[in-house]
Amino acid sequence: MAKPKVALYWCASCGGCEEAVVDLNEDILKVTEAVDIVLWPVAMDFKKKDIEAMKDGEIAVSFINGAVRLEEQEEMVALLRQKSGLVVAFGACAHLGGIPGLGNFYNRETIFQYAYQKVPSVVNPEGVMPQQKTSVDGKELALPEFYDTVRALHQVIPVDYYLPGCPPPPDLIMNAITAVLSGKLPEKGSVLAPNIALCDTCPRKDRKPEKLSLTDFKRPWEIRIDPEECFLAQGLFCYGPATRSGCGETCIRANQPCRGCFGPLDGVVDQGAKALAMFASILGVGEEEKRLDQDTRELLDKFADPAGTFYRFGLPVSLLKRRRMPATGEK
Repeated sequence: MAKPKVALYWCASCGGCEEAVVDLNEDILKVTEAVDIVLWPVAMDFKKKDIEAMKDGEIAVSFINGAVRLEEQEEMVALLRQKSGLVVAFGACAHLGGIPGLGNFYNRETIFQYAYQKVPSVVNPEGVMPQQKTSVDGKELALPEFYDTVRALHQVIPVDYYLPGCPPPPDLIMNAITAVLSGKLPEKGSVLAPNIALCDTCPRKDRKPEKLSLTDFKRPWEIRIDPEECFLAQGLFCYGPATRSGCGETCIRANQPCRGCFGPLDGVVDQGAKALAMFASILGVGEEEKRLDQDTRELLDKFADPAGTFYRFGLPVSLLKRRRMPATGEK
């Protein structure tokens, strides 16, 4: 009996999701025994033509990680959607847009100017910039188009399921693979992680004050963090109330506050706005019930990057989506 075919593909991401698959350790042997991996460019030599030659729907499931930034990525995810029965957005970048999605505060022109001209370590006196097409020895060479806007996977192709995390933890990966192979899957469109807030499973929840009052804000490097007390109670911004659980509280157990990579709970339209509302609800409320506006502004000024704090992983899928900039006529 032929084994189900599985594809893994990597778009705009750091590669951590690929490492997460390797982190299955000996369980990866169970996976390879149960399925036939037909595409995994980071680990095996497959070609685009191999996928093109397959019948539509022949691949049982494609796990696609990374946001869509390049023309080539858009072409590949469209091809995998055509050839796959199921598509899983694997990891925070495919799910929400992720860290690459912060590029939506800029456009291609400003990104290229910074990367190829303004970075202190760059030596480029002639100001050479990447070109989509160029001629070398009478032959035309081409690079994929670099889009102005980063998109999450479901903004490009229909997605069946979402596996959150930066990266997804091994137990959720195995649960997802087992569910696919057994056919015991939830309703399409589901996020394959618990629909409860991280605060509900946080090992520090018993040390969270009944009424939080943020009268000062600190960045993690500025204080010696108490390994047992609630981060918010210590004046550290933690995304725990505004993100879903299922990560195993990995960052928290490493004594670092949550940054929200698992995305919002079901029904939340904008995770960044939810986190901002949570923060505002405890900001400026102290023993005197209210702080002066000037004090509140000073407190907000301590955020080095407010947009990156509240929309670290989910800018492309937020109500904002991107910063308004002069139109370039590109995607």
